[in-house]
Amino acid sequence: MALWNQATQDSDEKSPPTPILAPAPTPVVAPMAPVKESAVKERRESVFGAGVTIEGKIEGDGDIRIAGKFDGDLQIKGDVIIEKGAKVNAKVSAANLTVGGELNGNVTAAAQVKLLESAQLTGDLKAATLTVAAGSRMRGHVEFGWSASEAAKFINEPARDKQKSDFAEL
Repeated sequence: MALWNQATQDSDEKSPPTPILAPAPTPVVAPMAPVKESAVKERRESVFGAGVTIEGKIEGDGDIRIAGKFDGDLQIKGDVIIEKGAKVNAKVSAANLTVGGELNGNVTAAAQVKLLESAQLTGDLKAATLTVAAGSRMRGHVEFGWSASEAAKFINEPARDKQKSDFAEL
């Protein structure tokens, strides 16, 4: 079986042989395994731009990124990101919170709070973990590092009364 078609050499010009092209082989594709749904659903992020002002209550499972102004209440099961330059006056409850702008209000985070170098937080903060960058500012009461069961011990006992009783023993 010849792979090359040889041209006749009747003329003085020599032309290169023209190859005979065979059809491309059909690619073998292995069947894909069915995609398993993960326990964590893909969350979508809502973005409020720098020129946006919103007042009210926001609840949801997704993530929120705020670059503008917000006044109200945020109850998010996902992540909340407050961008540098944003101004938020709200009670915030989220899985994770990252603050780069100004936040006035109490914060409860199930997992982590990050205060970036441009962050300014005025209010009480409760979180599992806290990361504070140099240059950030905060004014308020902070509780972090406690497990849910350890935190429950202190819910019924006011911290200020406990401190007074500790000092009375001295």
